[in-house]
Amino acid sequence: MEKLTQKEHDFSAKLRQRSVIESLRQYITWQREVRTREAHSPLPLKGPASVNMDLTSACNFRCPHCVDSGIINTGESLDLDTIKQSIETLQQNGLLSVILIGGGEPTVHKDFEEIVRFIRERDIQVGIATNGSRLERVEKVAGLLKEGDWLRLSLDAASEETFRKSHRPAGNVTLGKILEDARRIKEANPAISLGYSHVIVWEGIRYNGHDLTPNIEEVPDSVRMAKEYSFDYVSFKPCLLRLEGSGKESLFDPPDPEREEKVINQVREKMDQAEQASGRSVKVLKSVNLQAMMDKTLHELKRQPVVCHSQFFRTVLAPSGIFHCPALRGVSDGRIAGSEGYQGRDRFLQTHESLEKSIKGFDAAKECSVVVCFYHHVNWWVERFIESGEDVSEIAIVEDNNFFL
Repeated sequence: MEKLTQKEHDFSAKLRQRSVIESLRQYITWQREVRTREAHSPLPLKGPASVNMDLTSACNFRCPHCVDSGIINTGESLDLDTIKQSIETLQQNGLLSVILIGGGEPTVHKDFEEIVRFIRERDIQVGIATNGSRLERVEKVAGLLKEGDWLRLSLDAASEETFRKSHRPAGNVTLGKILEDARRIKEANPAISLGYSHVIVWEGIRYNGHDLTPNIEEVPDSVRMAKEYSFDYVSFKPCLLRLEGSGKESLFDPPDPEREEKVINQVREKMDQAEQASGRSVKVLKSVNLQAMMDKTLHELKRQPVVCHSQFFRTVLAPSGIFHCPALRGVSDGRIAGSEGYQGRDRFLQTHESLEKSIKGFDAAKECSVVVCFYHHVNWWVERFIESGEDVSEIAIVEDNNFFL
């Protein structure tokens, strides 16, 4: 049995884990039946293995580069009953991980601590992506987190000045205070995987009427700060923007080869410096799209198969509804149900029917042709296996380890 070596981004291996592989096999078998039209076969009655859960649209930062700026601070939140009922229903149908992230700041939700307790009591893996402004709330439940759970801070800077300009926090929030709080949490519970997130912004990016503050020069310094404050890894990703009109996330659209070449060379230089600064104490992670950018294969990630297979295995539950993709959070084309869509068996079945229609009817090759898809590789892996005709029993099992999708 294989081990999951690239835990963060090897999604095909994650789908082959012992606890997920039966869902994968059933899904591939169903796709083959649908394509050969041998019979009308309903989508296998399995829920997502992983969900992104947006607890609230509220956020106490005003980040000019925020891809969710159009849907934050709408006054919407998921209520505690909806969250609990949804998690219970989803776990009964195969849920293995929950990521508290996106669309707002999860730690400002009034029931944040109770939500984390509820998830951990059910032995579901939990990831928390936060701006770090309210780590005292994370600290109250940090002792419940186990190996495999993670806490990732969206910092995007290594200096106070860049931090303030990049995030425009409300109140007296400083980078130094966040880092001190994070180190204290890590020291209290070393089992937590602690991450320092840095969205790379280069010169000349304008978004939502703002000239974004470049932070590319601070890439290696972020690694040094991560080492100093006991972080396990630094996660780097390029600055994505939502395209006006479609609301879809993209990068370098429309293409500009001359500018791209200049930016890529600068990114490569800074990432080399980051690797040199990392030593052995902190890991440098590159997002799928950042690695493709450095390899000059970025635009290949915009070439999707017709079917987005990933939507069967992970979804987004947000106050504004259930979406089949994080990149389409808040976009009508990606909405498959209202926020109550996982509350109880009957609503789950209705949402499952909508998901089946989405899998059959959503043309990812067309609709996501500008999206630098995080799930590009696994979608093509599943597509090629479906078309290969290989027996699903031959899919090699991977040891259970990381269920975050």
